[in-house]
Amino acid sequence: MIKNSEKTYLLIGAGIMSATLGVLLKELMPKAKIKIYERLNSIGAESSAAWNNAGTGHSAFCELNYTPELADGSIDLSKALKISEQFEISKQLWAYLKENKLLNTKLAFINDIDHMSFVWGEKNTSFLKKRYNAMQKYPIFEDMLFSKNPKTITEWVPLMMKGRTNSDSIAATRMPIGTDVNFGAITRGMIAHLKSCDNVEVNLGYEIETITKKEEQWNIEIENLETKATSTVKADFVFIGAGGGAIPLLEKTEIPESKGYGGFPVSGQWLKCTNPEVMKQHEAKVYGLADVGSPPMSVPHLDTRIMDGKKALLFGPYAGFSTKFLKNGSYLDFPMSIEVHNIWPLISAGWKNLPLTKYLVEQVFQSMEDRFDLLKKYYPTANIEDWELVEAGKRVQIIKEDAKEGGGKLQFGTEIVTDKEKTLAALLGASPGASTSVSIMLELLDKCFATEMKTDQWQSKLKEMIPSYGESLIENGTLLKTVRNRTTKVLKLEE
Repeated sequence: MIKNSEKTYLLIGAGIMSATLGVLLKELMPKAKIKIYERLNSIGAESSAAWNNAGTGHSAFCELNYTPELADGSIDLSKALKISEQFEISKQLWAYLKENKLLNTKLAFINDIDHMSFVWGEKNTSFLKKRYNAMQKYPIFEDMLFSKNPKTITEWVPLMMKGRTNSDSIAATRMPIGTDVNFGAITRGMIAHLKSCDNVEVNLGYEIETITKKEEQWNIEIENLETKATSTVKADFVFIGAGGGAIPLLEKTEIPESKGYGGFPVSGQWLKCTNPEVMKQHEAKVYGLADVGSPPMSVPHLDTRIMDGKKALLFGPYAGFSTKFLKNGSYLDFPMSIEVHNIWPLISAGWKNLPLTKYLVEQVFQSMEDRFDLLKKYYPTANIEDWELVEAGKRVQIIKEDAKEGGGKLQFGTEIVTDKEKTLAALLGASPGASTSVSIMLELLDKCFATEMKTDQWQSKLKEMIPSYGESLIENGTLLKTVRNRTTKVLKLEE
């Protein structure tokens, strides 16, 4: 039997997921052979690219859709606690890589930016106060500040308070330890490290044609998009981390576990500020409440971004529908993904989510003035001449069979699908994937490398990379403080 360290691991897609998995595998098995194949001629150019996502280090500090109000009036914090802990885990791995000079980027890939929630109206301000009180019970959120005082909120976000009257009922929360992340820079840094390692190949400009299993190995037929030459690569383990392109690639495997899955593509756009004087007056990521029926990725926010050392300001996103699964994809992506096994789940899920469909149609036909009207709710004195519309990335939401009610259901978040032998894994879904990429890849290791994950060697290495590994940062406030202090220092996130 071939040892795991001598096997070939093929990763499809050169985004943050493949980069993270590649780094973890190489640290756990230094002799492992890793091959990365990417369709584009650049690394981290789809969902991981800076302007294709919000850059929010998702930690549930400001994202109100992670803390829904239940029928009994209580606030459900389960998702917020999980996501916040997962981002702390991501920061630990990035700090380990930076400390050990395994993640070198010319400019900071993560920056300290306040995370804020901002609402208006009595009902919404009451909800925000209730949310704040519930979150204060947990050490992971205890640094959060709350205010209904216009003077205080003006000190936090002066740009957003211009033009508002004292009669406006407003409220805001603020977390000084929020972050803005350039996931594209992290991806490029990790893959640059992998390229410097023995037994690692990074191949750009290749299309995956077929993925079939013969005996104990996977045979992957690839096409060089420049020369049009095809060849076959053999691998012992395959990871499909191709973002929106994962569903059609999973279908190519024809594994039984892929049946019933489909994808619903959602496109996005930002309003990008072009006036440097306006940008200087705002330094925070400020999230509001999403419209009823809208997807999570469309929660409106006015965001400071730091990309390659330059400050930017965006507002959005504005959602829409596109049949492309990737920004650089084909309009045939969605129709070509429809097969006998997923057509009923797709139709059923569409029928069950008519408000979402209506919302997306309305978004598609919005004028620039319509989009600008939403911005003015957050920045009342905004000038339309200071903003331009730019394309964001694509997201493909999971549609899967609904075992309880029949038909299909739309599922937000991410999901790992594996074959029975655990020699192939595909990551489906979207937000908050990049922020929680380390936890997602640890879950993949648990699923596909269960025996190795229990060994002293792997456990020791995982604890070295992620000091909180195996322990709860939600329950252990002392450990949380120690971990945060370390990552803040190493990643230079000083307040």
